[in-house]
Amino acid sequence: MTAQKGSAFLLKIGDGAQPPAYATVAGLRTTQMSINGDTVVVTHKESGGWRELLSGAGTRSVSVSAGGIFLASEAEAAVRAHALAGTIDDYELSFEDGERLRGRFLVQRLDYAGDFNGERTYTLQLESSGAVVPA
Repeated sequence: MTAQKGSAFLLKIGDGAQPPAYATVAGLRTTQMSINGDTVVVTHKESGGWRELLSGAGTRSVSVSAGGIFLASEAEAAVRAHALAGTIDDYELSFEDGERLRGRFLVQRLDYAGDFNGERTYTLQLESSGAVVPA
């Protein structure tokens, strides 16, 4: 097993077609993914004092956080349009080893910032809607 470069962890947005073609959201410096799962507890008197969980039950979700330099790319404009409209679109996460995850996400948050003498930056938060699956 070898270490993977963070620069190869890319966030891509679909073009709205079916099947979608994906474009990299340019200018990202950081990308983070979290897989979340709610549990269903099925502990009973015969559990011997240990908690038992129901496998495959509960709600699973994927959250994606990213931040970077604003470059005014078409992909960034599409993310902004979805944030303003509150619409869900297709996204892809790709990794250096070739693994890809695809799913539909809502832009939960989009923030812009800029210093007087520096670059314009942005951060975004995506929340999954439906299954996120290997591509």
